[in-house]
Amino acid sequence: MPTGRSTTLPAAPEISTYKGQDRALRADRLGTAGLLLSVLAASAPLMVVAGVMPTTFGVMGVVGQPLLFVVLGIVLALFSVGYAEMSRHVHNAGAFYAYIARGLGPTAGAGASLVALVAYSAMQVGVYGILGFEVSGLFAAYLDVELAWWIPALAAVAVTGALGWLKIDLNAKVLGVLLLIECALVVVFDVAALSEPGPEGLSLHAFNPETLGGAGLGTALCFCIAAFVGFEQSPVYAEETSKPHIVVSRVMFLAVGFVALFFAFSAWALTVATGPAEVVKTSAEAGPGLLFQLTETRLGTGFTDVLHVLFVTGMFAAMLSFHNVVARYAFAMGREGLLPAAFGRTNAGTGAPGTGSLLQTAVATVVVIAFAVTDDMPAGDPTAPVLHLFTWMGSVGALGVTLLMAAASFAVIAFFVRRGTAGAQVWRLVAAGAAGLALLGIAAYTVKDFGVLVGAAEGSALSWVLPGIIGAAVIVGLLYGALLRSRRPEVHARIGLGNEAFRLDQAAEATPRD
Repeated sequence: MPTGRSTTLPAAPEISTYKGQDRALRADRLGTAGLLLSVLAASAPLMVVAGVMPTTFGVMGVVGQPLLFVVLGIVLALFSVGYAEMSRHVHNAGAFYAYIARGLGPTAGAGASLVALVAYSAMQVGVYGILGFEVSGLFAAYLDVELAWWIPALAAVAVTGALGWLKIDLNAKVLGVLLLIECALVVVFDVAALSEPGPEGLSLHAFNPETLGGAGLGTALCFCIAAFVGFEQSPVYAEETSKPHIVVSRVMFLAVGFVALFFAFSAWALTVATGPAEVVKTSAEAGPGLLFQLTETRLGTGFTDVLHVLFVTGMFAAMLSFHNVVARYAFAMGREGLLPAAFGRTNAGTGAPGTGSLLQTAVATVVVIAFAVTDDMPAGDPTAPVLHLFTWMGSVGALGVTLLMAAASFAVIAFFVRRGTAGAQVWRLVAAGAAGLALLGIAAYTVKDFGVLVGAAEGSALSWVLPGIIGAAVIVGLLYGALLRSRRPEVHARIGLGNEAFRLDQAAEATPRD
């Protein structure tokens, strides 16, 4: 195993006592189609068009959002070149942190593991805010029932947690059906918007580079990256796919290409429907209701009613996808000793990482309750769960994922240099380096503009507290990695190795001793 790290591992009785089947996720359960649908579900097309895009237009004032999707698609395609190549060599449910550990060392991997848990958890929890807002609105509109947003949000937490215990192939089917319906509805709207444009006609103004100006560009970049989140999750499922060395990289490129083109086209359709000159003002006034207002006038009440329902199911699909990813990160960390041993076991009946699922469910419950206490919808701002829980947590998560992608880009370079194969991979490493620098720039720009996102006055604590959540995760994770290196070197040596550590233990046990 020429990885630049020693293959002779010290004994770790507290880890190697698991049965082999408990240490591994079930293989051959996902093919190309199933994996693609699973990772694309995290991008939640309808949620992005109805939630992310109006927020980016209205709160951040960036008209050139369609162009942003094109630019980010190029950057993430460059990132995927090296990331996909590394996925051929490393199969680990820890994905980001495993890659970073294998390239930049176990201590860096420990830091990345905590960032990944925090970032993906934040993104999933944020979705509960907009889901609660939408469901409470549906109850008010169709049943004349006042329902606090946190009630449907907590119900969604419970249902998502239950499904997290089920086997991944069932979840892939659920995600796939919801995703295909969402995409079809968004395409219908796009065609209707272009067929009946606003006062400025079929304007391409939103693709003009001049439209990328404004104080909120940094957070707009961050928010649009959040729309792509999902494609990088392909390696998380590598252990559960057939032919992971082929399927994972194929799905990654398909996902990046689809998301970039689909969202660029849909964002442009929104600017055409309202007119580029009015899209910021209209989005600020309508918020998440913008898409529904536009479909009401073009496609009628019936279509809009269906869209409302699918908006909820699409958010549910995204929550389920994020939940699966967090559970698998927790599983990988438990298997390697970064979390308690219970997280490294799978359910006997389904093969799902059950303890990780419980962890994510518990975290989501606590955060939703905390926001319910401070942002109760009937008593305060009715858009609070959207502007606070969804926007704040979504941006925190997107910042974390951006930093993970940047670190993974540099880890790819280090990995192949250590293996002595950099010469054969030179063009991939150049692409990885360019992507890493671009992603670091986006992260820095995001932190600089975070105050715009939260509408904070200059000097407000929120401008640094929210991005500080990711900063704290980085610091705590690195300190934990350093502590493991000095106190538990046998655990430190296994960070990022996944099942390889288990196989090495078995080989060592089978070797005759003198």
